[in-house]
Amino acid sequence: MRRQLGAAGLKRLQAQVRASEVQHLGELRLCIEGGLSWQDLTGGQTARSRALHLFSTLRVWDTEHNNGVLIYLLLADHRIEILADRGIMARAGHEHWAHIAQQLAASLHDGQFEQGLSQAIASVTQLLAAHFPVDPEQDNPNELPDRVVVI
Repeated sequence: MRRQLGAAGLKRLQAQVRASEVQHLGELRLCIEGGLSWQDLTGGQTARSRALHLFSTLRVWDTEHNNGVLIYLLLADHRIEILADRGIMARAGHEHWAHIAQQLAASLHDGQFEQGLSQAIASVTQLLAAHFPVDPEQDNPNELPDRVVVI
């Protein structure tokens, strides 16, 4: 993924996450993993269980409004998992996240890595802005780091 995106692409995605979070009260994390370790594979870990682990480890669940979202790519298995905390899940059902994942999968299949990830961030931004808009009277702290996690 570092070859596909390069340092400049990762920085652009990070900047997009930062810009996204100014538009809503949610938090967004992007995590890209090349493959699971041998120990994880023999232990029966799946892309979904790994995404759940990272959702916890990266503290995506630990936001004031319970509206964190994790976009997780497991490149070796060609898997995409989008996990949303209970605050945003109560307002935007599973079909929204599945649609974003399908669009991202199509872009990745076409070799459009940065464009696909950028569109996924934009789609998540639209959902969070619609359901958790910024109130000019309210503080909007950046609760989680914006950097793209590459494992």
